[in-house]
Amino acid sequence: MVEGTDFSTSPVRSLAAHFSQRQFFFLPLQASLVFMQGAVLEESKGDLRRAMLSRRKSHAPANCYSWSRLIQSEALRLPQYLAAEAVALYSPIENEVDTAAILADALERKKPVFYPRISDEDKPWFFEISSPLELCPGRFGILEPAGAKCASLVPLENLIIFVPGVAFDPSGHRLGRGGGWYDRLLKRLTNQALFVGLAYEFQLVEQVATAKWDQNVHYVITEKRVIDCGVSMP
Repeated sequence: MVEGTDFSTSPVRSLAAHFSQRQFFFLPLQASLVFMQGAVLEESKGDLRRAMLSRRKSHAPANCYSWSRLIQSEALRLPQYLAAEAVALYSPIENEVDTAAILADALERKKPVFYPRISDEDKPWFFEISSPLELCPGRFGILEPAGAKCASLVPLENLIIFVPGVAFDPSGHRLGRGGGWYDRLLKRLTNQALFVGLAYEFQLVEQVATAKWDQNVHYVITEKRVIDCGVSMP
């Protein structure tokens, strides 16, 4: 301390008084570690998502269209698709794998076809369509069902769901668009439906970081192969 300095009116004294009047709560060590691990996980997923989205957008739409045709051809030959009594699809955005050929085939085979829609309460669920004309832009500009024919849980047995993703790994772990709403949707059908991820070969990575709420897919189809992810069937 420097002699002659009066701290009674100094910022240091004021700061000390400020902290003495406050109560502080510290997380237990275990909770702190869980919080830190969650933060690291989200950062890791965020980095991979940004890198993959950038790479996917960099490809010419013509290339994505050509790969999509190959991927859909494999999907239409999948025994589980041929045996399915109902099909759920997604509306592709930003160079995602197209699903138009699967839609046309499913409608021709008279299979009920469903697309997801998010309600005003952010609760996603499937709604049936009988024509692509029944799809219209939703809240996020993604085409979704305009009708009110909501899928019930009972008739959705033997359902196959084609799932979009930003990245997949051979074990069926999936990195989605972000927000987690697709995982919430799939969780409600874990024991009733087969999940099939559609992706370009470059979207396959060695390992996708996952959280306990992330839902795995049973198969991943790329333009080069069909991967059985070894996930237990419904």
